[in-house]
Amino acid sequence: MSETDLITRLTAGLYAENSVIVGPGDDCAVIDLGITGDYCLFKTDAIVEGVHFEPNTPAEMIGRKAIARPLSDIAAMGGSPSHALITLGLPNEHCEDRIAAIYEGINAIATQHKTSIVGGETTRSRELWLAVSVIGRVDREHCITRTGSVAGDAIFVTGELGGSLAGKHLDFQPRIQEGRWLAQDFDIHAMIDLSDGLATDLRHLLGKKLGAELLTTAVPISHAAKLRAKETPLDKTALLAALTDGEDYELLFTLPAGDAVKLHDAWKDKFPDLSLKCIGKITGEPGIILRDEKGIHPLNIHGYDHLQKS
Repeated sequence: MSETDLITRLTAGLYAENSVIVGPGDDCAVIDLGITGDYCLFKTDAIVEGVHFEPNTPAEMIGRKAIARPLSDIAAMGGSPSHALITLGLPNEHCEDRIAAIYEGINAIATQHKTSIVGGETTRSRELWLAVSVIGRVDREHCITRTGSVAGDAIFVTGELGGSLAGKHLDFQPRIQEGRWLAQDFDIHAMIDLSDGLATDLRHLLGKKLGAELLTTAVPISHAAKLRAKETPLDKTALLAALTDGEDYELLFTLPAGDAVKLHDAWKDKFPDLSLKCIGKITGEPGIILRDEKGIHPLNIHGYDHLQKS
């Protein structure tokens, strides 16, 4: 059973009253708390030693990653974070100085994004892990979900993809400012942050009725992915890494094709240090195809699945 299959089974029939605008299945839950003009965004995420970081990972980077992941989800909804809770699982043998350093990493990026740490919990565990819950706000008129793409939409992605294990998975920057600007200034139809890889996360924007065509030469491949492919050519090509590695934490979104040039020009003025690429289009036929100089090819691979055995 895949992660998506399990989530679908677990969430089917769960109670939800009228304040729930968006429930399970998107980057954040969207809740109407009666705040004039705003919805509340609610997200939780967890990282586990041996899965998301290693025993020798610098403590500050562990803390940074733990909170940056749900902050990235807030960004994908076009929102702003405000408060967070931290749950910490500690093995019997742990170093207090290391745990303190983890919290220094949490606090540094939380301060950067004006997110107050307001409490949490500690528990005993066989391995070190952290779970972070974040709430935020988003303008009711500019809340972006994963649904909403239509055939003919242009597909855009920020930054570069692939090779995140070279370091980006620890020091990525949640695209909060960029997500808010996109939501407020353009007719964004759907958006998601790339955590499980382009090949998987793009499917979340398509549903069962839509498809996508990607231009292989337009996919922005990171230097780390190209270097890895050069060093291990029989293991993974750079394009495959960009499609499947995951933990890029860039924004993937769709909007009307007629707005593409306007968006691209405005982006260069607003965010000159961050690339933005149009990588394809939404189609009316289910499935994803890759187009290159040799023709078109079906994309039958997926990115990271949390329930896959290593």
